[in-house]
Amino acid sequence: MNSIAAVKTRLTVLSFFQFFVWGAWLTTIGTYCTEGKGWTFPQFGAIFSTLALSSILMPSLVGIIADKWMRAERLYGILHLVYGAFMLLIPNISALQTSFPALAKIEEYELLYWIVFGGMLAYMPSISLSNSVSYRILKMNHLDVQKDFPPIRVWGTIGFIAAMWFTNLSGSKANATQFYIAAVGALALGVYAFTLPACLPQGKTQEKTSLFAQLGLNAFKLFLDYRMALFFIFSILLGAALQLSNMYGDAYLSSFPEGTLVEKYSTIIYSISQVSETIFILTIPFFLKRFGIKNVMLFALFAWVLRYGFFAYGDSSFGLPLIVLSCIVYGMAFDFFNISGSLFVEANTDSHIRSSAQGLFIMMTNGLGAYIGTVASSALIGAYFINSDETTNWHGAWLLFAGYALVVAVLFMLLFKDKKQAA
Repeated sequence: MNSIAAVKTRLTVLSFFQFFVWGAWLTTIGTYCTEGKGWTFPQFGAIFSTLALSSILMPSLVGIIADKWMRAERLYGILHLVYGAFMLLIPNISALQTSFPALAKIEEYELLYWIVFGGMLAYMPSISLSNSVSYRILKMNHLDVQKDFPPIRVWGTIGFIAAMWFTNLSGSKANATQFYIAAVGALALGVYAFTLPACLPQGKTQEKTSLFAQLGLNAFKLFLDYRMALFFIFSILLGAALQLSNMYGDAYLSSFPEGTLVEKYSTIIYSISQVSETIFILTIPFFLKRFGIKNVMLFALFAWVLRYGFFAYGDSSFGLPLIVLSCIVYGMAFDFFNISGSLFVEANTDSHIRSSAQGLFIMMTNGLGAYIGTVASSALIGAYFINSDETTNWHGAWLLFAGYALVVAVLFMLLFKDKKQAA
């Protein structure tokens, strides 16, 4: 194997396990909380909101550390070791309460909240950092990021799918075994990261700089640029809808009549979404070149409308085909904004703040936006979409989400101007 192929293989392994350790539980924790534990939607929403809170607090900070003070691949490895340790605690909450009497006075879902929060403080910044590490190593080997990264990133989606299937087929989607699966993968990835090529901090300089610059906060100056500010604002608005299907998708499919194909293999059917991701990721270079960044992201926004609209009618006589269609358009919805958005940030920021800027992008989408969407959606479902027989009115909930995505798409079409298109 030549050196270039070896580099790509090593980054492929990184990408696979980066999302394997998330896919093991991300789409099934809703089933675990609402069905396995019988908790309410607001309780589950609070737990799921830790993903968003962590994305607000950590990615920019971790990006600053990688830009200024610490080798990025080592920092990445430490984050996954910490994440894996927290995942190991979740199946052992009862043992913790027995060993520490003070914890016995705390409700189980409250302990789960803080443990998941701790794990997310480590995991969420690793998403943007994995991109930064991959970009850096590709450039060190004189490879084209826009051409060579998407085929590597697609293996992250394959890792996510593999974890979902493993969780479903092992009978773990409603129990805590899913967190053991995540923990083992994360600990292995943490060790593996220390063997990657050195990604030295690039923001160090012998020149005198302000404290603002030394802390890496220059990335926030991107908000002074109208186009970048608007991009980040829409990242927040889309982020509010970004995790809704991951929050509720498996719980929705698991609510179908017991024994039906959809209920029994809900996670596997849902994984069609990730299969679609693998296909659409590979088309990104073509679409970027052919249509430009604005149209590519606009395609994503309208795909979110279809994603939720098809789910809304998933319990009709055409239910299964519509669910499958919803899963297919998810690939465009997710990839065309997230991956293209990451490449947009990479192409429009200076090298000394790129890790910080990638962290800022994650903060806007998976942070502020996702927190708003998580809290608001769980409160709305709990207040307005619970039927008298305690079942959930999924039809109404999905239609609400589709309507929101449509409003965001129209606003983006009218307001956002891409520099190249404007020229």
